[in-house]
Amino acid sequence: FCLKSYSIFTLFIEFLYNRCAIIRPPRDGGIRYRGLTQEQVKILPVDYEIEYICRGSRIIVGPKVRKCLHNGTWTDMNQISRCCRCRHCKKKLYIGALFPMSGGWPGGQACLPAAQMALDLVNNRTDILPDYELELIHYDSMCDPGEATKLLYDLLYTEPIKIVLMPGCSSVSTLVAEAARMWNLIVFSYGSSSPALSNRQRFPTFFRTHPSATLHNPTRVRLFQKWGWTKIATIQQTTEVFTSTLDDLEERVKEAGIEISVRQSFLTDPAVAVKNLKRQDARIIVGLFYETEARKVFCEVFKEKLYGKKYVWFLIGWYADNWFKIKDPAINCTVENMTEAVEGHVTTEIVMLNPETVRGASNLTSQEFLAQLMSRLGGKNPEETGGFQEAPLAYDAVWALALALNRTVAPLRAKGWALEDFNYNNKEITAEIYRALNTSSFEGVSGHVVFDAQGSRMAWTLIEQLQGGSYKKIGYYDSTKGNLSWYGNDKWIGLGPPADQTKVIEEFRYLSQKLFVSVSVFAGLGILLGIVCLSFNIYNSSVRYIQNSQPYLNNMTAVGCVLALAAVFPLGIDGLHIQRSQFPVVCQFRLWLLGLGFSLAYGSMFTKIWWVHTVFTKKDEKKEKRKHLEPWKLYATVAVLLAIDVLSLLIWQIMDPLHITVEKFTKEAPKEDLDVLIQPLLEHCSSEKMNTWLGVVYGYKGLLLLLGIFLAYETKSISTEKINDHRAVGMAIYNVAVLCMITAPVTMILSSQQDASFAFASLAIIFSVYITLVVLFVPKIRRLITRGEWQSEQQDTLKTGSSTNNNDEEKSRQLERENRELQKIIQEKEERVTELRNQLAQRQALRSRRRPSVPNQNQNHSVPSSHAEPPSYSPATDKQSLPPSFSNSSDLYQGEGKLSRNNCHNSRLPLLYK
Repeated sequence: FCLKSYSIFTLFIEFLYNRCAIIRPPRDGGIRYRGLTQEQVKILPVDYEIEYICRGSRIIVGPKVRKCLHNGTWTDMNQISRCCRCRHCKKKLYIGALFPMSGGWPGGQACLPAAQMALDLVNNRTDILPDYELELIHYDSMCDPGEATKLLYDLLYTEPIKIVLMPGCSSVSTLVAEAARMWNLIVFSYGSSSPALSNRQRFPTFFRTHPSATLHNPTRVRLFQKWGWTKIATIQQTTEVFTSTLDDLEERVKEAGIEISVRQSFLTDPAVAVKNLKRQDARIIVGLFYETEARKVFCEVFKEKLYGKKYVWFLIGWYADNWFKIKDPAINCTVENMTEAVEGHVTTEIVMLNPETVRGASNLTSQEFLAQLMSRLGGKNPEETGGFQEAPLAYDAVWALALALNRTVAPLRAKGWALEDFNYNNKEITAEIYRALNTSSFEGVSGHVVFDAQGSRMAWTLIEQLQGGSYKKIGYYDSTKGNLSWYGNDKWIGLGPPADQTKVIEEFRYLSQKLFVSVSVFAGLGILLGIVCLSFNIYNSSVRYIQNSQPYLNNMTAVGCVLALAAVFPLGIDGLHIQRSQFPVVCQFRLWLLGLGFSLAYGSMFTKIWWVHTVFTKKDEKKEKRKHLEPWKLYATVAVLLAIDVLSLLIWQIMDPLHITVEKFTKEAPKEDLDVLIQPLLEHCSSEKMNTWLGVVYGYKGLLLLLGIFLAYETKSISTEKINDHRAVGMAIYNVAVLCMITAPVTMILSSQQDASFAFASLAIIFSVYITLVVLFVPKIRRLITRGEWQSEQQDTLKTGSSTNNNDEEKSRQLERENRELQKIIQEKEERVTELRNQLAQRQALRSRRRPSVPNQNQNHSVPSSHAEPPSYSPATDKQSLPPSFSNSSDLYQGEGKLSRNNCHNSRLPLLYK
């Protein structure tokens, strides 16, 4: 039942216009219009060829291809084409393929012959799809999504039905794979590397033999770990494929504990991005960009000196081997500059040709495959043939598809289906093909073929390094097993792999040992002096002079001085002498020794001066009551001050104990190695609220010091028998207060300078202690030695049973009291004398007025006794026995009679002027 395939009437009309009319296809068949859309298939141009195709197992009998002639007719019009059944013929399965023969990546130039080689071998095999024949229907997509859209429409809406689609470029595969699910079609790519295609939700039926670009990332992470790098930097061209790759790399390095410290990107000009890498001290740099941009990047790398022994670059391995030697007008660097900049960089490249000599599913080794491919290419130069590296992937893609279809025959037959029953609405057959592909595993010419859950090929990665201007293989990495095959021939400009950042050497700052020893010697001598003074005071405690200085308070002062000096030793102990775990104990010793030492030494002196001020600056009636103060009250005062310190220190240590903290300083660069920085560290004793506690302690101690200075000033002119050394105590308080008030803020300011801080604090303690001991004890020792008072007192005690020493101090107080009383009496008498003189002058004036005639009558006579001597005034009887001052006072009245101050008893006059 065959029909004629042309119409005489239609041919006549088209002949008039020098065009060919559309002719009908054979029954059970169709016509393939290559390169035309449905709208363009109306009047076909001259030399255009059409191809007859038949449905199912039918075959074409007669001419299969017809060509439009200049006379408007088709070739072989006298022969009829029929679609006839053939019981012994293989059923055809059609694969719709898009091979980019031109455009950005002309990979079809080598991939199409490789796919045709695979089809020929599959169709000749009797163990693979014995009842079927695979046929490839292909178009040139030019690696353009727009062109691919038109061709996809032709593939879907023209006979025959395609069971699988095979795009090439990533951009074309994205378009085809996203649309194919609407027709229940499996999409199998041989040249797509975009990580975005691994999205199963967006591309549910997509598979590829070209591994994803993210497959480089496990290899990179493994190399980072091998060379001990934990910090990397990245620079990328802003395209979708590189952005997706970098996002995946960021996740993987984060899982591996590696930090991406710098992330730079650029669109066309990488100059700013490279400068940022240099400024941020990037060392291990991953570059993701195309070959043309790679030349721009490394020209800037040469200008910024971002290469050499301190830097390692990781690049994509599918550049041409001489990519850096190609002259590019877009850059202004010479070939020598580029060669110098790229030396030593590492590349990762997907293994597209099995390095081992094994025969896989096609019964060909990788070398035999290359030989046959070169034969098909007709001797073309592989470097000039687009897609030559990806040709093994296209070859294995056809084999993976054939093996998967072969595995679906039996399951479909069990369900009453066959592969030839596939149509765009049959989801069951598509699901069986998907399951077969998802579980595929075989040896191909590109290596072991297996797919992950996202349909991407799992493959080995080749690792190469540019050594001396040419690439050398240094290892392979199998990401499926995590196995790194390392040749050990990697070379570096320096002594080995560079550091991932400027190497920072932590170096603790310790106290100068010379300073520590020197200060410790002075502190030791001070402790010895304190012990001597304490022993002296205890031994001579029965001597009256020592007893009058309150020896128990002096003993406390000596003990406090010894404790304060003992604090100098833990102040100078640091990590050079002890382990880090023992440091908090040393911190406690510093705090407690210094705190208790200050409380005992200063507290005892403060108590003395406070008691003197309390007794001798009060009113007389209160003074007599408090003159005899019991010693236990003095000791209780010291105990209260000591208890306050102990309580405050206990609260501090319980609520916020001291611990070790480490202060970091600005990194320093040694002159001998520019790639190393020294990080100075200094250990401190600190707590969480250190400033608060110091503020409380310093505030309390500061008030005590200020009050001590005030009391010492108020009592500087007072003498007392009970505390005969209070002036020395006042002098010691002056010195201690001044030194403490200067030292406390200065040591806080100098806390980061261990030598200065220790020297200032320790010397302040030493000077304070030395001054205190010398002022308080040395005069006592000197007096007892020079005067021998302890011997005379012991002899007097044996004779009288009690002390008979002259109490000079008591006598002095008595004389002062009597002197004040006599001064009051003198003042009263002088006032009386003044009054009498006035009366005398008045009487003389009155007498002169009564006797004006005899003005000189009494000129040479004395004043009459009745007028010269007042009733209560008597003449002096013993002028020679009076002191000179009294004699001079009486001379005032010699012209009118002698006046005597007989109210001043002669027995008191010597006391007045003593």
